[in-house]
Amino acid sequence: MDFVSKRKYFLGFSLIISILSIFMLISNGLNLGIDFTSGSTASLEFKEGDPGAGAILSELVEMGYSESVVQNIGENQYFIRTKDLGVNGLTDIKDALNELEESPVIILDNTTVGASIAEDTVKNAVIAVLVASLFVMAYIMYAFRSVSKSYRYAFSAIFALTHDVIIVLGIFVILGILINAQVNAIFIVGILTVIGYSVNDTIVIFDRVRENAISYPNKNLKNIINQSINESITRSLGTSITTITVILAMLLFGGNTLRDFLIVLLLGVIVGTYSSIFVASQILASWESKSLFFREES
Repeated sequence: MDFVSKRKYFLGFSLIISILSIFMLISNGLNLGIDFTSGSTASLEFKEGDPGAGAILSELVEMGYSESVVQNIGENQYFIRTKDLGVNGLTDIKDALNELEESPVIILDNTTVGASIAEDTVKNAVIAVLVASLFVMAYIMYAFRSVSKSYRYAFSAIFALTHDVIIVLGIFVILGILINAQVNAIFIVGILTVIGYSVNDTIVIFDRVRENAISYPNKNLKNIINQSINESITRSLGTSITTITVILAMLLFGGNTLRDFLIVLLLGVIVGTYSSIFVASQILASWESKSLFFREES
């Protein structure tokens, strides 16, 4: 299949999805967890009866926690996210909820993050992503030093990596609205994993491009890229499908604890596989023809 000749469609589609993702990020924003906003969370269980999320939220509002979020996480079990409860806040909430159904409430777990810690988390998350990207660029330029203009490979990979992160973040905005998916510290771990997977998949194809460029020095690079994609696509898809199968199994049977992290991984594998074939390689081909925006070299 001639992937390179159809790159205007692939890159155009990616551009549209990226713009929509950026729009969602600006207009709605991510559903940030307490790791980034500070506050308290608690998981609790009613031993007898079930008052429902609405009744719990109403009780919290009456107590002055109007910004609280209440989510059902199982039979008679609820997750609460609210502002910093301080020393006695959780005890007061437990006492108030005990009276809803005259049912004893058990606190399964609780977490509190202060404002200063949340600020450090934001700063460290940004630094981690930037440092990872710089190391990726440096590694690719070094690994492909035997190929002419190796910086093109590095920048094409970084462009695809940025594309992947933006789209995953955009989809997570929607998931935050639909299923209350939260961005927390483990989400950043997921993003860094996505970066690693995306780059790995891209390097598999770029490495084949390098080998073919050395073997066929007089062949047009666009043709070499197309040949390399066709030679690598079965391996890339096979690896991705296997990884997706494992992640789906964990999502279905692993419970809610790692749900958001696994969703990030799932999205990252899908988008990363797409970008390595239809974005990174096509950017490299377009750069070679001195026409990033689809016009073929005369």
